[in-house]
Amino acid sequence: MSRYLTRLRVVYGVLTNGKDFRIYELVGNQVKLNFQCQGAEITDNIEKIKDIIGRDKLAEIKPKNAGSTDKSSPPIAKSVITPPQSFQTSIVTPKPKVRTMKTIAIYHNKGGVGKTTTTINLAAAISRKGLKVLIIDLDSQANTTYAAGLMKFDTEEEDTLKDSNIYNVVFYPKSNYIPEIALKSTFTYPPVDVIPAHINLIWQEARLVDKDSSKTHLVKKLELVKDDYDVVLIDTPPSLNLYAKIALIACDYLIIPSDLKPFANEGLRNVKNFVEEIDEFRTFINKPAIAVLGVLPSKILTNANYIKATLPKQEKVVEERYGFPVLETRIFQREDLSRAIDNFVFEGDRQIPDPKSIFDFKPDSISAAEFEELANEVLEKVGLSA
Repeated sequence: MSRYLTRLRVVYGVLTNGKDFRIYELVGNQVKLNFQCQGAEITDNIEKIKDIIGRDKLAEIKPKNAGSTDKSSPPIAKSVITPPQSFQTSIVTPKPKVRTMKTIAIYHNKGGVGKTTTTINLAAAISRKGLKVLIIDLDSQANTTYAAGLMKFDTEEEDTLKDSNIYNVVFYPKSNYIPEIALKSTFTYPPVDVIPAHINLIWQEARLVDKDSSKTHLVKKLELVKDDYDVVLIDTPPSLNLYAKIALIACDYLIIPSDLKPFANEGLRNVKNFVEEIDEFRTFINKPAIAVLGVLPSKILTNANYIKATLPKQEKVVEERYGFPVLETRIFQREDLSRAIDNFVFEGDRQIPDPKSIFDFKPDSISAAEFEELANEVLEKVGLSA
């Protein structure tokens, strides 16, 4: 609690486990206990609580460094940390809905380049800025679905996703709309919505291939929720299959994660040809060409000599040989990122997957800073920066 209040400059924080209720206050650089009562006593103390953190009271709070030109100390936010159970945090007050939803596909023809890691952590970074985010997993490997904390079942009989996933959205034209299929994530706070994938997508693709209209069902259903989300991130399979086509037909923008190694770079030729093919189809449904935000250097080695001598050359090859821009942000290969997704908890003798975003697993890490930088760069490029 102390770390969140001091680092994010939030005035008040609420910590509760249902039995005990506490309000902490940031005074200068110190976090102090302002109020405490038992959970059963909240009703008797509600007026006192409202006097401390009620909506009207918070509206009166003026950031202590308002108008200051000193950038070393960020303004104190008026948000309140209100964990719904034992401990969660409110990051930024949601921004007014005045902007157009942006749909971004995360795609590369080569596997193992960090698509899932990019999707999950970029979604978390954007959500922390007060924007509403939807993740769509279109990869039958369902790695993003797992990383979003939606695969907590042990057996096929307990599988809660096999009858309600992205297949339903793209197969049925007049039912299974996004609000019916989307689930709340557990990997980050504030949470984001996720439309899960499933391994059955592999054999279900044959049914979709025979149904030409399935290519545009996602486009139409996203149009119906354009006022509900600021950003939609679509994770894609590392292939040229129908699911990849559906993703690229539906998106406005494209990010191409790449470790910049030879096979990944050679795969960029396939990506370029694929994008050109999709753009031809998009003209028939009155959609503009995909705006490629750039190749994202991902899973990059942290060796100093490599970063200084080899990495710039690899990035130059991407631009000169394949014609793609390279994003300024670089995501390096660090243990924290894999540990965050592989996180788990025990329930009795069961080991339950409990994947986290890097911001929820290790918010002070270098990796968290890199994804914060990526979110800022992406939002600026799509016109959603503050």
